[in-house]
Amino acid sequence: MGLFSTPIKTLDDLFVHTLEDIYYAENQIVKNLPTMIGKASNPALRGAFEHHLEETKEHVRRIEGVFRALSLEVTSTDCPAIDGILKEAKEIISDCGDAEVCDAAMLSAAQAVEHYEMTRYGTLIAFARQLGHDECIRLLDKTLGEEKAADQKLTQIADTQVNRRAA
Repeated sequence: MGLFSTPIKTLDDLFVHTLEDIYYAENQIVKNLPTMIGKASNPALRGAFEHHLEETKEHVRRIEGVFRALSLEVTSTDCPAIDGILKEAKEIISDCGDAEVCDAAMLSAAQAVEHYEMTRYGTLIAFARQLGHDECIRLLDKTLGEEKAADQKLTQIADTQVNRRAA
């Protein structure tokens, strides 16, 4: 069976697995963002992390809503991809000796997380559309929009503040 706990035989199975994957990922992000908030020296970056923590808690609730809309039990499956991104972020941050460089490292790691989330939500929306899970699309699309906005905000902070100070 490989990495997956149940066989994935249909697109619906793959949709549910991907939903379980992003549910795990969002919960890991909720656990890890407070550390980044605490380490951020740049006020705009700290503020962006704080705002996104609250958004991410809402993302978790929305995913739970998707499970409910499908009459499924809320479950998660380990996500080696997000675990790897977060592990790498922790290692890079722990190696930084300068607060401004650490901000740049955290921002870069946060964008890697955002990009992973955007791919997952985009895939879920495409699957939901194909499967006729119209009630789920609205919830997933709202979250995708917020992930894109968070990424854009991080890019703006990187370009105008964090990367300049780190240089």
